[in-house]
Amino acid sequence: MSSEPSNIHAEGEAHAETMTRGSIVRIFLILLGITCVEFFIALYMVPQHHMSYHSANPVYIVLTLAKAFYIVAYFMHLKFERLGLIYSLIIPIIFIIGLILVLTNESHHWAYLLGL
Repeated sequence: MSSEPSNIHAEGEAHAETMTRGSIVRIFLILLGITCVEFFIALYMVPQHHMSYHSANPVYIVLTLAKAFYIVAYFMHLKFERLGLIYSLIIPIIFIIGLILVLTNESHHWAYLLGL
Protein backbone atom coordinates (compact mmCIF):
# COMPACT_ATOMS: atom_id res chain seq x y z
CA MET A 1 0.00 0.00 0.00
CA SER A 2 2.91 2.33 0.54
CA SER A 3 3.98 1.88 -3.09
CA GLU A 4 0.76 3.45 -4.42
CA PRO A 5 1.48 7.06 -3.41
CA SER A 6 4.99 6.87 -4.85
CA ASN A 7 3.59 5.54 -8.16
CA ILE A 8 1.04 8.32 -8.27
CA HIS A 9 3.73 10.86 -7.42
CA ALA A 10 6.07 9.44 -10.07
CA GLU A 11 3.28 9.58 -12.67
CA GLY A 12 2.59 13.20 -11.73
CA GLU A 13 6.28 14.05 -12.07
CA ALA A 14 6.44 12.38 -15.50
CA HIS A 15 3.41 14.39 -16.55
CA ALA A 16 4.87 17.63 -15.21
CA GLU A 17 8.18 17.03 -16.99
CA THR A 18 6.55 16.40 -20.36
CA MET A 19 4.29 19.48 -20.33
CA THR A 20 6.82 22.26 -20.26
CA ARG A 21 6.23 25.75 -21.52
CA GLY A 22 8.06 24.88 -24.73
CA SER A 23 5.86 21.84 -25.40
CA ILE A 24 2.72 23.90 -24.83
CA VAL A 25 3.96 26.54 -27.28
CA ARG A 26 4.86 23.79 -29.78
CA ILE A 27 1.36 22.26 -29.57
CA PHE A 28 -0.18 25.73 -29.90
CA LEU A 29 1.87 26.38 -33.05
CA ILE A 30 0.83 23.03 -34.50
CA LEU A 31 -2.84 23.86 -33.86
CA LEU A 32 -2.33 27.33 -35.33
CA GLY A 33 -0.68 25.84 -38.41
CA ILE A 34 -3.53 23.39 -38.96
CA THR A 35 -6.04 26.22 -38.59
CA CYS A 36 -4.10 28.36 -41.08
CA VAL A 37 -4.16 25.49 -43.59
CA GLU A 38 -7.92 25.16 -43.11
CA PHE A 39 -8.42 28.88 -43.68
CA PHE A 40 -6.13 28.83 -46.73
CA ILE A 41 -8.19 26.03 -48.25
CA ALA A 42 -11.51 27.68 -47.39
CA LEU A 43 -10.64 31.22 -48.42
CA TYR A 44 -8.26 30.69 -51.35
CA MET A 45 -8.14 27.16 -52.74
CA VAL A 46 -11.90 26.53 -53.02
CA PRO A 47 -12.98 30.00 -54.27
CA GLN A 48 -10.16 30.05 -56.86
CA HIS A 49 -11.25 26.56 -58.02
CA HIS A 50 -7.89 24.96 -57.20
CA MET A 51 -9.83 22.49 -55.08
CA SER A 52 -13.46 21.42 -55.31
CA TYR A 53 -15.89 21.35 -52.41
CA HIS A 54 -16.05 17.56 -52.67
CA SER A 55 -12.31 17.18 -52.22
CA ALA A 56 -12.04 19.94 -49.59
CA ASN A 57 -14.58 18.41 -47.19
CA PRO A 58 -12.56 15.24 -46.42
CA VAL A 59 -9.46 17.41 -45.95
CA TYR A 60 -11.37 19.57 -43.46
CA ILE A 61 -12.51 16.47 -41.59
CA VAL A 62 -8.99 15.04 -41.36
CA LEU A 63 -7.50 18.37 -40.24
CA THR A 64 -10.26 18.87 -37.66
CA LEU A 65 -9.71 15.37 -36.29
CA ALA A 66 -5.98 16.12 -36.02
CA LYS A 67 -6.75 19.30 -34.06
CA ALA A 68 -9.18 17.39 -31.85
CA PHE A 69 -6.49 14.80 -31.13
CA TYR A 70 -3.98 17.45 -30.05
CA ILE A 71 -6.53 19.24 -27.88
CA VAL A 72 -7.72 16.05 -26.18
CA ALA A 73 -4.26 14.54 -25.86
CA TYR A 74 -2.32 17.52 -24.55
CA PHE A 75 -4.66 20.19 -23.20
CA MET A 76 -7.08 17.70 -21.64
CA HIS A 77 -4.04 15.66 -20.51
CA LEU A 78 -5.35 12.36 -21.87
CA LYS A 79 -2.09 11.57 -23.67
CA PHE A 80 -0.66 10.70 -20.30
CA GLU A 81 -3.64 8.49 -19.46
CA ARG A 82 -3.73 6.00 -22.31
CA LEU A 83 -6.87 4.21 -21.15
CA GLY A 84 -8.77 7.50 -20.88
CA LEU A 85 -7.63 8.50 -24.36
CA ILE A 86 -8.71 5.16 -25.80
CA TYR A 87 -12.14 5.39 -24.14
CA SER A 88 -12.62 8.99 -25.23
CA LEU A 89 -11.95 8.00 -28.85
CA ILE A 90 -13.48 4.53 -29.15
CA ILE A 91 -16.80 5.08 -27.35
CA PRO A 92 -17.90 8.13 -29.41
CA ILE A 93 -16.84 6.37 -32.62
CA ILE A 94 -19.00 3.37 -31.71
CA PHE A 95 -21.97 5.64 -31.01
CA ILE A 96 -21.45 7.57 -34.27
CA ILE A 97 -21.29 4.33 -36.29
CA GLY A 98 -24.45 3.14 -34.54
CA LEU A 99 -26.18 6.45 -35.29
CA ILE A 100 -25.21 6.21 -38.96
CA LEU A 101 -26.57 2.67 -39.14
CA VAL A 102 -29.85 3.66 -37.47
CA LEU A 103 -30.26 6.71 -39.72
CA THR A 104 -29.47 4.66 -42.82
CA ASN A 105 -32.11 2.10 -41.82
CA GLU A 106 -34.61 4.88 -41.10
CA SER A 107 -33.95 6.55 -44.45
CA HIS A 108 -34.74 3.31 -46.27
CA HIS A 109 -38.00 3.12 -44.34
CA TRP A 110 -39.02 6.65 -45.35
CA ALA A 111 -38.00 6.02 -48.97
CA TYR A 112 -40.26 2.94 -48.98
CA LEU A 113 -43.19 4.90 -47.50
CA LEU A 114 -42.80 7.73 -49.99
CA GLY A 115 -42.48 5.30 -52.92
CA LEU A 116 -39.00 6.40 -53.92
